[in-house]
Amino acid sequence: MEYDFEDAVALLARTPATLDAFLRHLPESWTRSNEGAKTWSVFDILGHLIHGERTDWMPRARMILQFGESKAFEPFDRLAQERDSQGKSLADLLDQFALLRTESLDQLRDLNLRPADLARHGRHPALGVVTLSQLLAAWTAHDLTHLHQISRVMAHQYREAVGPWGKYLGVLQCAGHSSPA
Repeated sequence: MEYDFEDAVALLARTPATLDAFLRHLPESWTRSNEGAKTWSVFDILGHLIHGERTDWMPRARMILQFGESKAFEPFDRLAQERDSQGKSLADLLDQFALLRTESLDQLRDLNLRPADLARHGRHPALGVVTLSQLLAAWTAHDLTHLHQISRVMAHQYREAVGPWGKYLGVLQCAGHSSPA
């Protein structure tokens, strides 16, 4: 499937409501547990998504449009949520993510991107030359990656409780997800 702006925005717009419906009011045993040392909980993943809204997707899109390949993106701090989410509740993070995502998509729509804009190049500090459409497609796949990760982290909490059914539950067989950009 090739990148389609309207299809991508339709998915990106649904992520906050999906997370809200799935996670709000769950006990912390579901949202604060992880898969072991140096892994993220649902709370951490949500903090990561918030940090991406602030510092990654739209700032990088604007950089591509303003500077092209002449200026590399700022490196992304994959652990910023550890400090940024301190003292907040899951409800706070869900509300913040929904607000930031709405603002991001409003800004994206306001760019009135044309096919020539989507083909414009930028420079990722590790990946090299990328296009705006690749960045926007990655944003969409990034949401799906973390929706998958949230399901996997939560299912992990019952890995022993399911007993022999574990061998039939694909979410318990998944070894992880790709490294985020």
